[in-house]
Amino acid sequence: MISVGVVGASGFTGAELLRLLAAHPGFEVVVATGDTQAGTAVGELYPSLAAAYPHLSFHSLEDPSLLSRVELAFLALPHGASQELVGRLPASVRWVIDLSADFRLRDPSLYPSWYGAPHRAPELLERFVYGLPELFRKDLASATRVAVPGCYPTAASLALAPLVEEGLVESSGLIVDAASGVSGAGRAPKPTTSFCTVDEDFTAYGLLSHRHTPEMEQVLASVAVDSNEVSVLFTPHLAPMNRGILATCYARPRAEVSTSSLFDLYRERYAGEPFLVVSDRSPSTKATLGSNSAHLTVRFDERTGWVVALCAIDNLVKGASGQAIQCANLLTGQSEETGLSAIGVYP
Repeated sequence: MISVGVVGASGFTGAELLRLLAAHPGFEVVVATGDTQAGTAVGELYPSLAAAYPHLSFHSLEDPSLLSRVELAFLALPHGASQELVGRLPASVRWVIDLSADFRLRDPSLYPSWYGAPHRAPELLERFVYGLPELFRKDLASATRVAVPGCYPTAASLALAPLVEEGLVESSGLIVDAASGVSGAGRAPKPTTSFCTVDEDFTAYGLLSHRHTPEMEQVLASVAVDSNEVSVLFTPHLAPMNRGILATCYARPRAEVSTSSLFDLYRERYAGEPFLVVSDRSPSTKATLGSNSAHLTVRFDERTGWVVALCAIDNLVKGASGQAIQCANLLTGQSEETGLSAIGVYP
């Protein structure tokens, strides 16, 4: 068993990590931190976890030596916190899986404009591998530090990657419209995510300025045949549901395509991927609920000349904690599917 610490375990992604790790045969949670919940039993804050963790409580991480018993650390912290922590982790921590945006962007000059502050540990950026296995599995094979993708970039990148890899579409002017469940905003209460605000409503936010935009562009540029031209117009929406992301992506073809040829491309590109489902069904967020799966489809509209690609995921699993465990499995030499399910909970 590999000893595991979940830093920031009191948040939604941290709690989801605890849920998934409870069924993992190769990982054992020995430390869970949550500064705002220090001293609180895990089962008190999250009764759904009480049976799995009857004796585990949240600790404060004032002293990182608390993690000296840990071989693998999942960092489920707010943006900015991991930059301060990674350099102070004990030597015993062999693998670090960061779920924040702190190490996703390769170019440190992007952080002030998109995240509002300079990166405080730019020398560490090159040590982190971007953790989207379906696109960067080879990079993960020898990694010890992983930056887990954002939930929106996961869905959008999986939907668009086969198109830009083959140079079938114009990589400048890509359009991503995506909707997320409220859990994507985190556990902390906010006026914009209260029940009365969200219920019976559907709204766009972060217009032209959402911080996941450069992450999408970076991922697609790294796989595109014309990486210097990648640009994405991204519009996120908040949907009145707990979990799920549905990304609807649009691109202009630069070669002759058809719906049939695009289906062949996607099925071939993602053949053998344990968590990806390509079909002619319109993807449903509920079909992915609680699973590490991504459901995709693609169409070419002859009338308007647009390619439309869609992807649905659970934002807390494939969009965060499940993907983190998928990466951890690869880093530690375990089967990629260990402790994860591709089967959604329904109804």
